[in-house]
Amino acid sequence: MMDTSLSSAPVFRSRVSIEQVEEGTDLAPRFDASGLLTVVTTDAESGDVMMVGVMNAEALARTIETREAHYWSRSRQCLWRKGATSGLIQHVIEMRIDDDQDAVWLRVRTAGTGANCHVGYRSCFYRRVDLPADEVVSASSAELVFCETHKTFDPVAVYGDVPNPTQL
Repeated sequence: MMDTSLSSAPVFRSRVSIEQVEEGTDLAPRFDASGLLTVVTTDAESGDVMMVGVMNAEALARTIETREAHYWSRSRQCLWRKGATSGLIQHVIEMRIDDDQDAVWLRVRTAGTGANCHVGYRSCFYRRVDLPADEVVSASSAELVFCETHKTFDPVAVYGDVPNPTQL
């Protein structure tokens, strides 16, 4: 059973069998060697992918307990409550876990402008790789095309103008 105090590291159920993990009702997540699992976050209404992140055990526990998305920031090496700075809090409508319990899918409603990307766009997936049907494209010549044409908020006004060098 899970420790809900969060004063110590969260404890999820132990993984005892394939049947328990794949067909049972126990939440027994499998974190990778770095203690993380992948999270795909989509808009609850449109189904659009908003972002992909990671959670450690504490982020998963806090998300379950608060129904607000928490992630592990690899660049800052800390727990991150989405929207703590920007106000763009992701309210969890539904949480799913995949068959072997090493990936999570969150369906969320985002407060404020509905933006989810720190760059100011609605989704972190605001560009696509141009793959024309009638041309051969190499990886070195691939071009990006903007799918979103305007930002929903000004990131400099929200976060300041100091770039995060770990994200360059």
